[in-house]
Amino acid sequence: MGQRPPPDNDQRAILADRIFDGKLWYTGATVLIQGERVRSVASWGEIPANFRQQRLPHGVFVSPGFIDLQVNGGGGLLLNDDPTVETMRAIARVHRRYGTTACLPTLITDTREKTQAAIAAAKAIAGQDGVLGVHLEGPFLNPARAGVHRREFITRAEMRDLEWLSDLAETGRSVITLAPECVPRGFIRELTSRGIRVCAGHSEATTDDVARAVDEGLSGVTHLFNAMPPMSSRVPGLAGAALAERQLTAGIIVDGLHVDPVMVRAAFAAKSADGIALVTDAMPTVGAAANRFRLMDRTVSLRSGRLTDESGTLAGAHLDLASAVRNAVTLAKIPLDDALRAASHTPARFLGLENERGAFIAGARADIVALSEDLRVVGCWMGGVEQARR
Repeated sequence: MGQRPPPDNDQRAILADRIFDGKLWYTGATVLIQGERVRSVASWGEIPANFRQQRLPHGVFVSPGFIDLQVNGGGGLLLNDDPTVETMRAIARVHRRYGTTACLPTLITDTREKTQAAIAAAKAIAGQDGVLGVHLEGPFLNPARAGVHRREFITRAEMRDLEWLSDLAETGRSVITLAPECVPRGFIRELTSRGIRVCAGHSEATTDDVARAVDEGLSGVTHLFNAMPPMSSRVPGLAGAALAERQLTAGIIVDGLHVDPVMVRAAFAAKSADGIALVTDAMPTVGAAANRFRLMDRTVSLRSGRLTDESGTLAGAHLDLASAVRNAVTLAKIPLDDALRAASHTPARFLGLENERGAFIAGARADIVALSEDLRVVGCWMGGVEQARR
């Protein structure tokens, strides 16, 4: 990790049996790279003579690097414990071994001081080392759907809160999750007008609340089906609105625990891979040997793949994006190209980066993940530079 970017005149070709470019599959193809950028996808017979070639093993295929919109920690680290540039960089580095080439380190509802520290850190690092910005999950949530979030830090928004949130507009491609019913009219419009993406989550919003929020610029839903009421035929709520509203991109945790695989398949059927982003909601146990950690004075333990606090409440996920892709395919029976798209192109588009990341198009960053036939990560490149796997 931390290798220097290649010079602009560095020209390479990564050859694979199959290549998924974010939309389409190619057989016996290569990604042509110039410097940090993709030049094109071509057949093996179209590789220019002056390009250095790297042939991947038989059965290995490549895809655009994964993008995680919600990652709380990894490698024993939790952003809430130390919301600094160093922690963000380290969390992103841990998830790189699982094919995640870009992410939003995520701060769970915390004190104003911790939240402002996370914003300051994101402002300093945004766009570097795979950190695209920060995801603030709170504090403007519905206490009735707090989940593992500390209720004493949850608050209703007031228009004056826009003042201390103003720096969030300078942190790259950042996101804030809030409950639409817990913010005043015009609040979401003010955030989105400054380039901040707003998701609904930890909410009991009605469809009218969601419609108003969409009119103000709401564009996402955080961990669909979790921390929101179950939808019904007469009361669809936030979950139903998320499936029905084309403007909304829904994040979903596919670990086989947070959402039943049939509901995952239903979400993809309703919105297609263009409307679903695979997220991890990852906690410090990912990429670490420890099976427990402290979350704001509570002990969270890992048992049978499930992270819970002492009360049994789910507390994030022991999940990486490569596993989420694998689970989507094997548990939910989602087509592989849809699962890959939901881990790369869709989150890129949600962040307004569809010409920069998430697809092998001319001029995009050469962020690449190589996977085996059983969907295990065997290689990763960021800006055309192969990353050490550790």
